[in-house]
Amino acid sequence: MQNKVIGNFIWRFAERSGAQIVTFIVSVVLARILSPNDYGKIALITVFTTIMQVFVDSGLGTALIQKKDADDLDFSSVFYFNFVVCIILYVLMFFAAPYISVFYNDTSFTPIIRVISLTIVISGVKGIQQSYVSRNMLFKKFFFSTLGGTIFSAFFGIGLAYAGFGVWAIVAQQLSNTLIDTLILWLTVDWRPKKIFSWDRLKTLLSFGWKMLVSSLLETVYNNLRSLIIGKYYSSTDLAYYNQGDKLPSVFANNINTSIDSVLLPTMSNEQDDKERVKSMTRRSIKISTYIMAPIMLGLAFCADSLVSLILTDKWLPCVPYLRIFCITYMFYPIHTANLNAIKAMGCSDMFLKLELAKKVFGIGLLFCTMQYGVMIMAYSLLFASVVNQIINSWPNRKLLNYTYFEQIRDILPSVVLAVSMGIAVFFIGKISLPMTILLVIQILLGIIIYTVGSAILKLDEYVYIKNVLMGFIKK
Repeated sequence: MQNKVIGNFIWRFAERSGAQIVTFIVSVVLARILSPNDYGKIALITVFTTIMQVFVDSGLGTALIQKKDADDLDFSSVFYFNFVVCIILYVLMFFAAPYISVFYNDTSFTPIIRVISLTIVISGVKGIQQSYVSRNMLFKKFFFSTLGGTIFSAFFGIGLAYAGFGVWAIVAQQLSNTLIDTLILWLTVDWRPKKIFSWDRLKTLLSFGWKMLVSSLLETVYNNLRSLIIGKYYSSTDLAYYNQGDKLPSVFANNINTSIDSVLLPTMSNEQDDKERVKSMTRRSIKISTYIMAPIMLGLAFCADSLVSLILTDKWLPCVPYLRIFCITYMFYPIHTANLNAIKAMGCSDMFLKLELAKKVFGIGLLFCTMQYGVMIMAYSLLFASVVNQIINSWPNRKLLNYTYFEQIRDILPSVVLAVSMGIAVFFIGKISLPMTILLVIQILLGIIIYTVGSAILKLDEYVYIKNVLMGFIKK
């Protein structure tokens, strides 16, 4: 079982890594060609499409993964229901487009919204296929579909950008990515919807799924509310810098979190009756994820100026302060992910929803208190809210798993302290007068050496575990 979990994690990690690397390269190329204003426009529009995407799943995908005995009738019922929902959502976005344009005082938004919203319909076809893959731990399928869509859309989007299509290059890149990803997944996954449907099965799944839907909706609206406010009350350029600051750290954070999340939820769900086993997996996930995440985030934070200048050019340097804030925020995301997966796996959707309500009430209150003081203060409020959310997410597992927040902090402390030490060393190396490219290479190599040697000297459990896993696969 352990080998299967590790193998699926590696496939999921490889898929996420490959996709994120290609996506990042594309974003760098497009950022060099296009203006911050073009990026800001897409960021404003995706606030609405991202919220709509929450309804695509309706929480039913998670319900299918969590349900022990889900069969073809469950999957087919959800597939047809979701597809109808997606059609309705697209129609709503089509007719809402002019009003969104008026809201932002830019009529050019209307056709862009109507085209990019087609991703919602396409996702309606893909969503249940993804749930089937996740439930059956077939993550190799994700690798080929995601990479295929990402690589094709990369060439397509960059080609259009060079041809002078401006913001439409980003639209085409996002739409083609979703389309090709869906097509490959459809061709490579054996499951197809059967001509069967059950309202009773759907209602059973919805009893769990609607709470996950509301939770996801709260999370998505909350995460995009800052973008909405920045775009409305400040400028699309300010929003572009804010979002660009998020882009690089999120490449790594989302890659690691998504990989762990995809594998951990179905694995935990299979072990939901064994609390000690779930606790062990939760603890292992937090420790390993933080061990990987901490040096990456702190390394990015300490090298931010040089990285942004070299990769994106000096016109994007105003995004550096935001990048550093996001790095610190993402460094502690493994605590969020592992705790929430444990709660979902044990079927506690009521508790999950209550947690989301508590976090969002606090976060939105903090946002509205800080929005008048500028974009930077809003970014700092996100960091503070993230710390509070950690505590809230971990609170139920104090009783469910006998695993407190202070125990979790204690588990990750050695990795964080070692990563901070590495970051400080890398920062001072950056003061040496050398060509920027050479200096960055030295900083990266030195950071890896310091962290690896430090881990070996301290004999960190996470280091030993990863080393043994890798050696096991090499020997095979």
